[in-house]
Amino acid sequence: MGLLCIPIILSRVVPTLLLICCGFFVSQARGVRTPQPERSLPFIWPLPKQFSFGNETLSLDPAFSLSGNGAASPIVRDAFERYKGIVFKNGDRFSFLRTLRPVYDITKLSITVHSKSDELQLGVDESYILTVSTANLLSGAGLTIEANTVFGALRGLEEALPHTFSQLCSFDYTTKNVQIHKAPWSIRDKPRFQYRGLMLDTARHYLPVIVIKQIIESMSYAKLNVLHWHIIDEQSFPFEVPTYPNLWKGSYSNWERYTIEDAHEIVNFSKMRGINVMAEVDVPGHAASWGVGYPDLWPSPSCNQPLDVSKKFTFDVLSGILTDMRKIFPFELFHLGGDEVNTDCWTNTSAVHKWLQKKNMTAEDAYEYFVVKAQNIALTKNWSPVNWEETFNTFPTKLHPQTVVHNWLGPGVCPKAVAKGFRCIFSNQGAWYLDHLNVPWEVVYAAEPLEGIHKASEQKLVLGGEVCMWGETADTSDIQQTIWPRAAAAAGFRVCYGKIGKDGRIEKCGCWIRSCKINNYLFPTERLWSPRDYTSGHASEIALQRLQYFRCLLNRRGVAAAPVTNYNARTAPIGPGSCFVQ
Repeated sequence: MGLLCIPIILSRVVPTLLLICCGFFVSQARGVRTPQPERSLPFIWPLPKQFSFGNETLSLDPAFSLSGNGAASPIVRDAFERYKGIVFKNGDRFSFLRTLRPVYDITKLSITVHSKSDELQLGVDESYILTVSTANLLSGAGLTIEANTVFGALRGLEEALPHTFSQLCSFDYTTKNVQIHKAPWSIRDKPRFQYRGLMLDTARHYLPVIVIKQIIESMSYAKLNVLHWHIIDEQSFPFEVPTYPNLWKGSYSNWERYTIEDAHEIVNFSKMRGINVMAEVDVPGHAASWGVGYPDLWPSPSCNQPLDVSKKFTFDVLSGILTDMRKIFPFELFHLGGDEVNTDCWTNTSAVHKWLQKKNMTAEDAYEYFVVKAQNIALTKNWSPVNWEETFNTFPTKLHPQTVVHNWLGPGVCPKAVAKGFRCIFSNQGAWYLDHLNVPWEVVYAAEPLEGIHKASEQKLVLGGEVCMWGETADTSDIQQTIWPRAAAAAGFRVCYGKIGKDGRIEKCGCWIRSCKINNYLFPTERLWSPRDYTSGHASEIALQRLQYFRCLLNRRGVAAAPVTNYNARTAPIGPGSCFVQ
């Protein structure tokens, strides 16, 4: 039954702490029913780039405080208080009744941040160094995080969080103390990909702001750092646009709407967790809802999409939307859609057809014309445009060089895009579309953003990946269990390597180039966080156990993550049992 945490810590401090905080609980919960491989390192999420540890146990003061120049950052202070509340959730709330106060090994966390900037943009430095030191003749035990930015410090605080109850730290139910195991610890970590996203569709079903914030909170547990907000689609236009106030007449109802204040709140809430928000306005298709408030945007009353390419008014409205949104969304990327454009309305509507003839354009030419013009509007707002892959597949030479190609139809697109110098985001629908309920976790797990890309210069153009939660069959009642835990299978799982020495310590650990075995077990870590190279059936075996653990940890945090191995995602457990094995 020993510590699950035998092998490693996670990746961030208090969370690392967190991580550090609960090994015995999980191992006891599973008990003898789920024996662990001897000397293996299961259930570590994610494995840091570099780490070392010892064999001592330290106690953590419930009055644990924050020090260092990082304490001056509102982002760091807020994160510290959140994670402290989680670490000490089961603490001794009646300690004031004691006549003698216990003596604790660690009483504070010192965070050092080298940059004063708190600007959150693509590629921000998320690296950090975490140290848990033991007492010696010159000083007592200590806990420190060093990072170049507040967001690196945030990763140091939060990345261990997903493992709060299964890693290096445990709550002693007798002494009611939080204990850090396997000290001293030294961790150096940074992500593999700069873009680790989740797409959320609020047009097919409206999601209340409180639900969106819950999803953002859970994203931070899996180290995802971009919320792709698919706000508008043909079914509804729930977003307030002050410049064109009739647009949100296309919402499902008066209360299923997002005000500009709601959007600001979501963006600010996300930033406090190191998560960017990339908004999407999908044009020219998927836009029938626009014409509810402004019918002139439709080619005709009986043919309402794509948007009317022949009218200046169409592009005036699009520019107005982007102008208003630019005041809300500071992220440098903006998604312009461009997928699934059926141009029949243009050729079958007499006014648009005459315009095409006058311009000597085919309907396909008009599709290109619309996309390129929309890109230019976004570029004038200081945004880099993101478009679904159909635009690249149809007219790659016409796209602006700053375009980010968003893959979704299948494999093989990112290799072609980066070969032409474009950046790319991987979201292969066969693996990373969460609304495909019959896609098992193993398929999500196995997808690789760099598949087929061998040149280092081209690999750098793959920004990362994104799991997509399309909302046709998901609303507030089932959104979380549809997202989790499969989204974590995409966010996670890389195979790292190491060697266990005679004293039980891990030697020569790493996870960047190739994999090897420790007692025949490969160690999975985050897919979008750490490098991947799995070549053994053991990888899937250990990954499943880790994903089951992670699902249980989400449940403990109040996230309605579904059982891992159900044939269809989000379905209920098949019978009684621990959350650790369902």
